[in-house]
Amino acid sequence: MNLAAQAIISNTGTLSERLSALHSRLLQTIPGVDRIACTLYESKDDTLKTYINSTRQGTAIQGYEARLSQSAALFELAQKGNFRVLDDIEQAIHSNSTHSQWLREQGYRSSFTVPFYDNAQLLGFIFFDSMQAGAFTPQVQRDLVLYTSLISMLVSGELAAIRMVVESTRVARQLTEVRDFETGAHLDRMAHYARLIARKVAPTYGLDDEFTEAIFLFAPLHDIGKIGIPDRILLKPGKLDEDERRTMNAHVEKGVAIIDRIIGDNSQHRFPDSSILRNIIACHHEMLDGSGYPKALQGDDIPLEARIVAVADIFDALTSERPYKAEWPLPQAFEELRRLSGEGKLDAECVQALASQVDMVKDVQTKYTDQHPT
Repeated sequence: MNLAAQAIISNTGTLSERLSALHSRLLQTIPGVDRIACTLYESKDDTLKTYINSTRQGTAIQGYEARLSQSAALFELAQKGNFRVLDDIEQAIHSNSTHSQWLREQGYRSSFTVPFYDNAQLLGFIFFDSMQAGAFTPQVQRDLVLYTSLISMLVSGELAAIRMVVESTRVARQLTEVRDFETGAHLDRMAHYARLIARKVAPTYGLDDEFTEAIFLFAPLHDIGKIGIPDRILLKPGKLDEDERRTMNAHVEKGVAIIDRIIGDNSQHRFPDSSILRNIIACHHEMLDGSGYPKALQGDDIPLEARIVAVADIFDALTSERPYKAEWPLPQAFEELRRLSGEGKLDAECVQALASQVDMVKDVQTKYTDQHPT
């Protein structure tokens, strides 16, 4: 690997920033590449989702996902590990999917698509697009081999670091035998709710799919500090007294300390999005009016990612059955969120973002149900 490539790989910027730097490097030798984009594949749901892009011509597509099995061409590429060249997109693409329509609207004339893997498991696809027809000649394809490898290394390295942190916290929970109401289904649901909210509000804040994906991956870690709370408090069926409440609330600082120890100063384990993870853990119990904890932050002092996770977490608590309560119907749960936002506790935009996607919420609830013993 040459020095320029090493600099791009080791850069401490976001993946999107590093992809943009790599794109600039590529344009010095292959000037016809107007867009590079990377999608991620989520095998659990058979879903391809937009992730990072560097778009020099056209408007980037964001917040889009589709089932891989519904795209015969991409499904075949993934199965065989082949690449695809389209010399004339207008003639080759006949689908009326949202992505196909967007592709034609941008005016791209040709494309080069390559799947990428990690340990033989599909991670996603890399797309190169050009405003020129027939831009991806055999020579250009050979020249792009290095860049596909670099992009694959960028993404797989970042995801590996993130998964290491997620797995470390999962193991910590298991070793300490945490027994609370945060079932796997609850964590899955609130992660998906958080992603629904993040996608909806991201354009307002100029944020991209990399931010949305970080929210999705990190939301389940929000209460990791509970592994340090005694069962007599964590599992108490009745109301906590003042001392017990202080102990319970200390799970936030404990969670931050745990994540700081896991990530530490080891550059191999650090990743640019680690600040999002830390903000979620540190601030998801803060309320906009300052009535939250541990620091009584107010308004915009609470990071957006924490405001998103707070809404997702409270919503799933309301709509889930617990030993002390029945699950709330969706209309009542949304009304409660609106009441809390009206009181200045929850972010109104985040609440509305979730409430405006009722069908998607129902889909999440159908896919991720709590398993009750019979």
